[in-house]
Amino acid sequence: MPDTITELPDKQPILRVMPMPADVNPQGDVFGGWIMAQVDVAGAIPAMHRARGRVTTVAVNSFLFKQPVSVGDVVSFYAEVVDTGRTSIKVNVEVYAERHPAHPITVRVTEAVLTYVAVNQHGEKQSLPNIE
Repeated sequence: MPDTITELPDKQPILRVMPMPADVNPQGDVFGGWIMAQVDVAGAIPAMHRARGRVTTVAVNSFLFKQPVSVGDVVSFYAEVVDTGRTSIKVNVEVYAERHPAHPITVRVTEAVLTYVAVNQHGEKQSLPNIE
């Protein structure tokens, strides 16, 4: 799969990490489950901010791996709330990898949409607070 070169979005990433050798699959690429876990963490951050408290992941609405991620890539996660319901928060997450430090390029590697639900301290659904 050839790299489709792009630029990072003009906003702050929610999360930035560098995968390590322990994060690879038998083919030598970063394990998809590692990326999925990081996407869930990144998506939960704006969801928690909107809920003003705890959230739990209830659905992965879509998940697309566009490019493999390699050890040493600097992986940036951008997440934003795109919709809310009474208790639910839908978050879009875009993932970019900065690679080849000697000749740097940036590629979009993953995109996902997840749904979170606001919960109280007992793990029960609760309504989202009004935003003023």
